[in-house]
Amino acid sequence: MTLRSGAFADGGAIPARYTCAGQGLAPPLAWRGAPAAARAQALVMEDPDAPGGTFVHWVVIDLSPDTTALRDGRPAPPGRALRNSFGERGYGGPCPPEGDAPHRYVFRIYALDAPLRLGTDSSPADARTAIGRHAIASGRLTGRFGR
Repeated sequence: MTLRSGAFADGGAIPARYTCAGQGLAPPLAWRGAPAAARAQALVMEDPDAPGGTFVHWVVIDLSPDTTALRDGRPAPPGRALRNSFGERGYGGPCPPEGDAPHRYVFRIYALDAPLRLGTDSSPADARTAIGRHAIASGRLTGRFGR
């Protein structure tokens, strides 16, 4: 699968408007290449450079297999946002500690063989485990941000 954003190139800087230094908006994302066997999709955004270990900024599950974009960060039903590592449902923009080298923010789209149907209070770890059991294809996009 191929995952892209109209806001930044793979490996490029994430514009401030999509971070805690700006409006904290979710960047527009688009993808293609989900296999015909996909029955759902999931999206995860993580910061593997966070001081305390990988920090999950966004988890969206149960996207329709026909979905090919998230333009404003809000998934269309049956898609749902779960809790992130901030403890909130939805997108939490990049916000590395001031003075750190720019962190990497990895967005991954997954094609799944079945909807996950996790509760909205499921943890990021619960979601990652369930995605690991059902992923049949994936795509990746990495952005960078530092303050």
